[in-house]
Amino acid sequence: MNTNLPKVLHELCGRPMLAYVLDACRQAGLQKLYVVIGYGAEKVKKRFSQADDILWVEQRQQKGTAHAVMCCKPYLENFQGEILVLCGDGPLIRAETLQTLIKAHQAEQTAATLATAVLDDPTGYGRIIRDANGTIQGIVEHSDCTPEQLAIREVNPSYYIFDNKVLFEAVDKIKPDNVKNEYYLTDVLSVIIAAGRKVGAVTAVRPEEAIGVNSRDQLGQTSKIMQRRIQRKLMNSGVTIVDPDNTWIDARAQIGADTVIEPFVYIHGEAKIGCNVNIGAGTIMANPIGQEMASWTKIGDGCSIGAGATLIAPLDVKNGTHIPPGAVVANENAEQFVSND
Repeated sequence: MNTNLPKVLHELCGRPMLAYVLDACRQAGLQKLYVVIGYGAEKVKKRFSQADDILWVEQRQQKGTAHAVMCCKPYLENFQGEILVLCGDGPLIRAETLQTLIKAHQAEQTAATLATAVLDDPTGYGRIIRDANGTIQGIVEHSDCTPEQLAIREVNPSYYIFDNKVLFEAVDKIKPDNVKNEYYLTDVLSVIIAAGRKVGAVTAVRPEEAIGVNSRDQLGQTSKIMQRRIQRKLMNSGVTIVDPDNTWIDARAQIGADTVIEPFVYIHGEAKIGCNVNIGAGTIMANPIGQEMASWTKIGDGCSIGAGATLIAPLDVKNGTHIPPGAVVANENAEQFVSND
């Protein structure tokens, strides 16, 4: 990433990547979140300081995915039940996929279950190894694959659920016998299988959900996908977006029915826009405070915002207000604009 910022704090559509993963977990019904942090730990904790359902677990040395799980053992070794293990850099994760994984795990009564994806280009992903009967035999990381294994298109996007006791028994038995000299979580599955326990796999992950962000290019790809999701949800709720490809809307924005958004509109920050609002082409709603602090823009019902206007948060525009084209509006001058009420 070539960055000083912890990777999970890089933003998609106004929110850090990790926020999307945590929200999917909450929406899937998970009750406690253990977040393993290493590089930039204090920055991550500060960004999520208002969340009261997170227990932070420090990984002082980054020795792989299974090592991250090992760091959680003091907190979870006596827990009786199921535990999901996910990656913080997969922001396209959906709660529906997690619910499918949980249901499959419970229905099959397996010791561990993973959700897989089938990709046209599986480069970089661990490959799912199955026997002739379709039973999962293990996962081989891309860097350790044979030429035959590289041809497999079913991959591991790192969505796991384990019986907690089985997980920590297996973690204690793995060794870093691989190219990177790391403790792989995928090796945990091999240990479980070798012990004669059943491991399940359900192909439930959409190709777009499998994208993990390891570069600026992948960050750009995921941002476009997330923007489409945001706009699709708004349009399904009654918002008209004239030109979706040339519109950008923050994930935190709330927009009422029958509002029309013209091309080249940019809405950033915690915007709350009412019903029957017309937002002219090229309008900018900006949060100048930056990502460390939330700042809101509120636009009342029935407002008209002229083309090329700039609205600077924090801002409260009353119902029925007309803002002329090209105007620059902040709270200190908002009252000068004419209300139609």
